[in-house]
Amino acid sequence: MAEQLIKSKPVYSLWDITKYYLKLGTWGFGGPVALVGYMHRDLVEDKSWLTEEEYKEGLALAQLAPGPLAAQLGIYIGFVHYGLIGATLTGLAFVLPSFIMVVLIGMAYRLYGGLPWMQAVFYGVGAAVIGIIAMSAYKLTIKTISKFEIVAMKGKWLLWLFYIIGILITVITQKEEIILFLACGILYMLIKAPPRWIRKPTAVPVGILFSVSFWKYDSKLLPEIGWFFLKAGAFVFGSGLAIVPFLHGGVVKEFGWLNEKQFLDAVAVAMITPGPVVITVGFIGYIVAGFPGACVAALATFLPCYLFTIALAPSFKKIAKNAGIKAFVDGITASVIGALVGSVIIIGLRSIIDIPTTLIAITAVLALIYNNKIKEPAIIGTAAVIGAALKLL
Repeated sequence: MAEQLIKSKPVYSLWDITKYYLKLGTWGFGGPVALVGYMHRDLVEDKSWLTEEEYKEGLALAQLAPGPLAAQLGIYIGFVHYGLIGATLTGLAFVLPSFIMVVLIGMAYRLYGGLPWMQAVFYGVGAAVIGIIAMSAYKLTIKTISKFEIVAMKGKWLLWLFYIIGILITVITQKEEIILFLACGILYMLIKAPPRWIRKPTAVPVGILFSVSFWKYDSKLLPEIGWFFLKAGAFVFGSGLAIVPFLHGGVVKEFGWLNEKQFLDAVAVAMITPGPVVITVGFIGYIVAGFPGACVAALATFLPCYLFTIALAPSFKKIAKNAGIKAFVDGITASVIGALVGSVIIIGLRSIIDIPTTLIAITAVLALIYNNKIKEPAIIGTAAVIGAALKLL
């Protein structure tokens, strides 16, 4: 099956794509919205390693399968031209840098008993991140749906409706609904490219499913940690934002592994480190059960999305050529991008809390608009210094 997905010889090597994801995992700040935006900018627009169609297929599949969105998309992109080994290497390269960082921060956290300096840094970083991901969301919107022009928007009015619904549902519920994505995809398919059995009712319908104390830990905790984070990875759909309420309910409320402050610190660690936001599970695992706990938590969380992606990718690519499936993907993609914009709004309401953070966010957006040479890590670093100066001095 994997051979059906792999196309003619790509313009990049396996080492090239692995190196790219190693860099993205090391320097890719901003969470899922920004990360999927970076992938589109770098791999589709700048390098032309992927087509727009391949990217959209990967984004749709990543949203349909459970687990962290950005990691799934990276695994799928690795699979496109290099199959199972490509998916494995890109997934590991993407997650490993941020995993190492959160473990090191976890060691410091255990040693010093808190991260007040990190909260001060996050004051500025969080605002800058909102500016970065807002720009990424805007670029994804005009690229996947249409430009903000009356004629173009009229031609894609139904996709814009799905997009707006995705924003509203995400903001209201503060989670991303898989049923909404499926419904938008099915509805758009039925309108734009209805299956033959609908056009000819006499035909038999055929359904298609998409379906420090480094080693110190309590050995009894590891199975509990593994099972809990396996459920988190297997049953929570969407971005890192979607998994946070699930983690809070188990880690704080059910098991009492962390208190409220420790959990907020864990989320802060995820937001100021590069790579997927879900890597906070490594930090939580380390605080609860040392390095073994960090490894078990991270492996259990990312394993389901890896397995789902490589299992669905071959058949998904094959059927994606069908007009009905293309319409299905377009419908899902519109609602997915809307949900990502909704996530930006939610995170923004939590990070933009006063005049200084508002100014930092606006400055980040303007820097990205008017100076293409400025990269995101430079903006993040500057914001960190400003935030720390405002809070600590």
